[in-house]
Amino acid sequence: MAKLTLTFDNGPTPGITEQVLDTLADRGLKATFFVIGEKLASAAGRELAERTRAEGHWLGNHTMTHGEPLGLLEDPRREAAEITDAQAALGELSAPARYFRPTGHGSVGPHLLSRTAADVLTSGGYTMVLWSLFVRDSKMPEGWADRALQRLPESEWHVLVVHDLPTGAMDQLPGFLDAVDSMGIEIVQEFPEACTPIRGGQPSAELDDLYVTRREISSVSGDH
Repeated sequence: MAKLTLTFDNGPTPGITEQVLDTLADRGLKATFFVIGEKLASAAGRELAERTRAEGHWLGNHTMTHGEPLGLLEDPRREAAEITDAQAALGELSAPARYFRPTGHGSVGPHLLSRTAADVLTSGGYTMVLWSLFVRDSKMPEGWADRALQRLPESEWHVLVVHDLPTGAMDQLPGFLDAVDSMGIEIVQEFPEACTPIRGGQPSAELDDLYVTRREISSVSGDH
């Protein structure tokens, strides 16, 4: 049976994340929410994160500020702090593992990490989670569900990225989930090895393809 892992980036967002949680609860589904560390500083953001964890979802680290990809910052202190400060903000909500998702302009490549960032992740025992299905719902909210459904048959196990942001995109989530169910695709919470180049601090052979050397920075760009 084909599988789909649901992930939600860039929250928590009051007024939107609740809607997502309600939709998932109605269907008995579990997902992972990759949150921006600075959004946990508000009482509303923290409360939403606590609710998310209490309902059985996993919370991951999506950097402190969601700025430029870590491979493009050219500042080792910032590269490390984007990871460690967000992890400190998550605190006990980070479970069952230290999940981390880099910012990436929507694409996977050597701009995702610097050597410093890769060292922080491996020494800190993180599991880095990438994606296989990115539908640009945050920039093109109309039709993202149809775009995702069209691409689902491309793989036996997709990891989908969507965003719990106030774009209107999440209004399509219930219909999307019902369509996935009708296709006989199982929604799971786990991640395939192909999307986790670091697991528990242990890098795979592909990790070297995901960080930038300083001479490469000028040639890396993106559009997300």
